[in-house]
Amino acid sequence: MESNAFYISNRNKLKEIWLIPALFFAVAFGWLIATRGMSMGILLLIIPFLIGFVSLIFLKPRIGLIVFMFYCFIQPTLGKHIEGPQFGLGQDGLLLLTWLGVFFYRTSRFRFRHLNNDLVWLALVWFAITVLQIGNPERPSILGWFYEMRSATLYWVLSIPLAFFLFNKKKDVDLFLNIIIVLSLIGALYGAKQLFIGVDEAENRWLEAGAKKTHILFGKLRVFSYYAEAGQFGASQAQLAIMCIILAIGPHSQKLKIWYGIAGLVIFYGMLISGTRGAMAALVGGGFTFLVLSKQVKILILGGIVGIGFLGVLKYTSIGSGNDQIQRLRTSLDPEDPSLKVRLFNQKILKDYLATKPFGTGVGTIGQWGTTYNADKYISTIPPDSLYVKIWAMYGVIGFIIWFGIMLYITGKSAGIIWKTRDPVLRNKLMSLCGGATGILLCSYGNEVLNAMPSSMIVYISWTLIWLSPRWDTPQPQTITA
Repeated sequence: MESNAFYISNRNKLKEIWLIPALFFAVAFGWLIATRGMSMGILLLIIPFLIGFVSLIFLKPRIGLIVFMFYCFIQPTLGKHIEGPQFGLGQDGLLLLTWLGVFFYRTSRFRFRHLNNDLVWLALVWFAITVLQIGNPERPSILGWFYEMRSATLYWVLSIPLAFFLFNKKKDVDLFLNIIIVLSLIGALYGAKQLFIGVDEAENRWLEAGAKKTHILFGKLRVFSYYAEAGQFGASQAQLAIMCIILAIGPHSQKLKIWYGIAGLVIFYGMLISGTRGAMAALVGGGFTFLVLSKQVKILILGGIVGIGFLGVLKYTSIGSGNDQIQRLRTSLDPEDPSLKVRLFNQKILKDYLATKPFGTGVGTIGQWGTTYNADKYISTIPPDSLYVKIWAMYGVIGFIIWFGIMLYITGKSAGIIWKTRDPVLRNKLMSLCGGATGILLCSYGNEVLNAMPSSMIVYISWTLIWLSPRWDTPQPQTITA
């Protein structure tokens, strides 16, 4: 008997029955695209890849953390070029998906006892304090709390344990450094493209929507590359520049020295064209950290002379004044700078306002989410300008002391671990990680940097790798006695 799609012989049944559901899905997808537009078609095309990606994370959770690192760099530019979706929530989704991959993986591999260390516990303490802020007497908006707590503590408490699980081999230090250096180098080159060729249509639309007043000064563009804005771009570039410089003078092969040196110079140029004055703190803080941890008095003295000389040229000479980037960098050392005076004035207002609020006004009441979800509160009208000021305003003086104490403890213990490291190559890499993290911490005094991507991701994973490093160090020499 002759067969077709609807009248099927027994002999061909298994071969042709699939045409019925295929026809059904084709009609359904066609109807969705016709009624919802091409965006629905694009979504339907992406779904199979998403299913494959999710399956891959469950097979190899490590992939999830690596993709998260890449996503932290490109997420801001996705938001500028594709309107509508909340791409920032993709960071949360990747971290939670990777956690699910860890839970449902072969459980014998991931031992949760490895998370019983002070770095993880400190993250949990700060997360608990943030949760308690929901009950702040000022009654802040729960939506403002939710969006702010993601950068204030959620990424911190999710990414550090994941790094302990998934980046626990010595070669992961090289993997991590290579990823962030390459992405930062590409960011610097893309920034140069914006400066010399111009921004694209989507980036220009973002500038015209309001960012223009802070990113075009005296007719000159403050380059932002594919980062969230110029401040984050400049600070992150400064962090990676000092890290590359530290690596370039380390005990590596000649090829690696050249690679780190060239990458460091290009990324340093990226910092300059961002016009971010606060990035100077990342350079100074990271460089000073390296000089102290080098354990060599000659290097400490020589580095100190070079650093002081560099700052002296900016402060007391007019060398390079014809260059807009150098001239703007020079204003970071001017105590009479109008921008600095405005910041100090705002801090004085906050000091009076917070005098009777030892626990602050609540998470999400100041800054971007304050103006969005807590516009009825006076504090939302005051720009924080600094992460330190923001923590002080949201958590109060008590919360700020706890947070700052945690930062000092982590920085101090990181330095102590590196001080005892015997492997010279590993030691140099750890000094690079510690110098970059310390630089970002200092840089956050002038800008909101540590709570923004990709800087926060780089700092959190850097801390974790430093904590893990003693297991990779050269064994202590054994003394044999008669």
